[in-house]
Amino acid sequence: MGAGVVQKSGDSGRRRRGRGRSRPMSEINVTPFVDVMLVLLIIFMVAAPLMVVGVPVELPKTAANSLPSEEEEPLTVTVTAEGIVMIQTSEVPRGELVARLRAIATERESTRVFLRADGSVPYQDVMQVMGALNNGGFANIGLVTDAGGPALDGQGG
Repeated sequence: MGAGVVQKSGDSGRRRRGRGRSRPMSEINVTPFVDVMLVLLIIFMVAAPLMVVGVPVELPKTAANSLPSEEEEPLTVTVTAEGIVMIQTSEVPRGELVARLRAIATERESTRVFLRADGSVPYQDVMQVMGALNNGGFANIGLVTDAGGPALDGQGG
């Protein structure tokens, strides 16, 4: 990939019979390396926006302000339209939810958790998951919604 041979100097124009002595070239050709790195850079630039992790749910809309962000990546619990409960992106049976949350709470500094629930999920199911979150050691529960919903004061959209 870039090694070559340089002829020995000092032959004074004479040709020898057989193979002449030569020394290896000491420079490395970096052009193929740079080409490969540029291709990889382009691939990662195109693929990075596609790596957004999340579970698709139709969030209810509200006029509430957003919560301030933290240093630690927030823990997200999602309730899908089918009633499936997920921690981040892994599905969790409802019977194991409290035990898993307690295990996660021991490893985290923050007690904040974000609860995402599809708008079609019954209120009772959302409250059961909130109770499990509280029982699992997370006292600071933020409900995730989409902005732009009704404000109930006659001015919202």
